[in-house]
Amino acid sequence: MSELEHLFARAETLIDRLERVLVPHTPPPDWSAHAFLWRRRSDHGGELQALPAPHRLDLDDLLCLERQKQEILRNTEQFLAGRSANNVLLWGSRGTGKSSLVKAVFNALHEQGLRLIEVDRDDLLQLPDILALIRDRPERFILFCDDLSFEPGESSYKALKAALDGSIAATPENLLIYATSNRRHLLPEFHSENREARVVDGELHQGESVEEKISLSDRFGLWVSFHPFSQTQYLAVVRHWLERLEHTGLNEDWPEIERGALQWALRRGSRSGRTAWQFARDWAGRVRTRES
Repeated sequence: MSELEHLFARAETLIDRLERVLVPHTPPPDWSAHAFLWRRRSDHGGELQALPAPHRLDLDDLLCLERQKQEILRNTEQFLAGRSANNVLLWGSRGTGKSSLVKAVFNALHEQGLRLIEVDRDDLLQLPDILALIRDRPERFILFCDDLSFEPGESSYKALKAALDGSIAATPENLLIYATSNRRHLLPEFHSENREARVVDGELHQGESVEEKISLSDRFGLWVSFHPFSQTQYLAVVRHWLERLEHTGLNEDWPEIERGALQWALRRGSRSGRTAWQFARDWAGRVRTRES
């Protein structure tokens, strides 16, 4: 190494140390809150920001998801009771209620001591800081990663693997990780990877690329799948939300509403709870505009 390169290396080390020293003091979290967001302050730390008004969503508002509700609710209640429970991966089609279900279960159980921490995918590198903050707390926390997916080589991918089950440091007993994703294995899958598969003694063995991708999702003990709604289910959710929005003349106008809802879903290319909610808001708003 030349003298100039050595000087640059020492300067970078010094700057790194100064950044660690000069990072502003972070106030302790407001532990009286029920929900938090992790906010990155620098590459070396962040803070738990209390949410005074988290999204309110009732379990009764999630129709056609009885199996998923039962699984998530049972797992979370076991966790709150101090019994063994699993980290959860909620995966499937977009708009089918994955993140809504996590929020609804939190709303149903927060009075029993459940706390929710939402962490952005890009901030997963700071998971050790979050775990250190909550390790000795009496509350029970769900660490929530919404719409999670990774590209090959992302460092936050390895941080999550270590937090789930892969580090010498044990994950705190008062924490579970719930993640939602459109991808079952959280990473893009390519056709070329199928060529890595081989047959050994009559058994099919996946290639190393596929095994690596499965290794992350496999660390979630509970997989809960979500699928697009049938037409009947979609229209039932439309009716539910219009009733919630106190739409008048629902029965008299239903043939027209049904046609409009199906056309809306066709334009969006999706029959889902999200699509039904968006249509109901649009329809109810247009009707009230005509009435005013």
